[in-house]
This record gives sequence, C-alpha cells and structure tokens, in this order.
Amino acid sequence: MSEWDLVKQYWKKSWHYQQPLTRKKELHQKNGKKMKHLDLIGYKQHIVTERNQQKLHYRLLYRMLIDDHGQYYHEEMIEERVAALVGDQVVADQEKKVADNTDRPKIIIDETRSRFDYDRRAAVQYAERWWNDANPAYRYFAENDCTNYISQCMRAGGAPMTGAPNRSKGWWYQGNNWSYSWSVANSFRWNLSGATSGLKGTEVSDPRDLLPGDVICYDFEGDGRWDHNTIVVAKDSQNMPLVNAHTNNSRHRYWTYEDSAAWTPECDYRFFRIG
Repeated sequence: MSEWDLVKQYWKKSWHYQQPLTRKKELHQKNGKKMKHLDLIGYKQHIVTERNQQKLHYRLLYRMLIDDHGQYYHEEMIEERVAALVGDQVVADQEKKVADNTDRPKIIIDETRSRFDYDRRAAVQYAERWWNDANPAYRYFAENDCTNYISQCMRAGGAPMTGAPNRSKGWWYQGNNWSYSWSVANSFRWNLSGATSGLKGTEVSDPRDLLPGDVICYDFEGDGRWDHNTIVVAKDSQNMPLVNAHTNNSRHRYWTYEDSAAWTPECDYRFFRIG
C-alpha cells in the first residue's frame, strides 16, 4: 500500500475529521437543514523524507451538499495538512503552516475619496475566487489570514485605502507594509465603526438585513476583543447569511460559526453594511 493510500485510509477513520462534521450536522439540524451528502477529497502534493519519517503534504477538501428546506447549496471547507509515516503507520497528521509569500507588486493608495460606491458583486466574486487560495499580489498570513482576506475582498469592491504610512491609522496596504486594520481582526472591526473616510461600515442589528458583500465580526469569547471576520456571499432560505472566510478556509458557511471549535456561548457579533 502506498503512503498516499495509508493516509487516505487514516483520515477517513480518524476522530479528528468526525468531530467538526458532527458539529456541522448539529448546526444545520438546528436550522432545519440536512447534510445530504459529504465528499472528503484529498489532493496529494509531495513527500519529504526526514530521518526515519516520510512526510506527505496534502490538501483535504470537505464538500457538503446542504438541503435547505428543499433548496440545495454546497458548503466547502479546505485544510492544508501534513501526515508523518513510519513504515506503514501514520504516526501524526495535522494542519501545516504555509510560508508567507514575498513577491508582491506595489498597490497604489487613494487618499482622496471620503465616500465610495461599493461594488458588492466584485467583492463577492473576489471572495468566491480566492476562498481556498492566496492571491500572490498580497502577503499571505499563514497563522491567521482571515482579516487579510476580508480586506482584499473590500478592496476588490472599490474601498479606498487611507492612512499610510502610519500603521495605526486608517486602512491600507502598500508593498511590504500595511495598517493593523488590514490584517488584525480587532483593529478591522473598530475601523469599520470608527472611520470617517475610506473603508467604513454601518452597523445593523439583524443579520437578515445584511447583503452579499457585507461583513460579520466575531468576538468568540465575549471578552471585548474581536477574533474573526467573514464576508457574506449568499443568503439561505430563511434570509440568513452564508459566509466565506480564511484561516480555516470556508465557503458558504452558516454565519453563526457554532460549528467552530473557537465558538463559545458568550460569542458576540457585529453586523456591518459596507459602502
């Protein structure tokens, strides 16, 4: 049996893969939905020999067909993983850290516009194109890319960048530098509500008032520090948002994130209309 066959056999039986799927099933059932079909697809990348181990790098795609009160859509989630094998045994299997990219073109900052016409369609198209990949025009943050990805979506929708070169001011990205609000979830959330120019949002109280292209911010522990951001890309049959996100790359995920290991009952949300 090849190394790849051993890894596929391992992850199909592993508890690690059953736990998130159980949470997802419970969340969908809570909202009257059903997971009708699951594809667990592995893509072999390469094998590296280290001492007495073979390390197989691969990508794992979860693709779920969701029955939403008679309407159907796919929810997807992808992980970059590396498995360690000794002989014919898989001794470890975990998500891997992806190196930051370095070759990035200069992006021009527009300081002149205090208001902008937000192109929601362009933002959503960008979110769909890059939900499971990294645009080489920008730095990739291997440890936590969620806000960097959302900022790129906002930029694709026409949001003007302001504040450079002060990293504590505005929202911007240029060459090898960027504002805290571009890449840090907590800074991005407060910039949305506090900005007087460039990228800013209007807070709404009900997630059903959001449109594709809008943003949801998450404080998973309810401690006042914001941990995560997502972009709305679609609405379900109950007019609830389905979101895309990075770090744990996700597509058409139910907005509450109750299926996430980071979620707690104290989770706080903020809903922002952009533009």
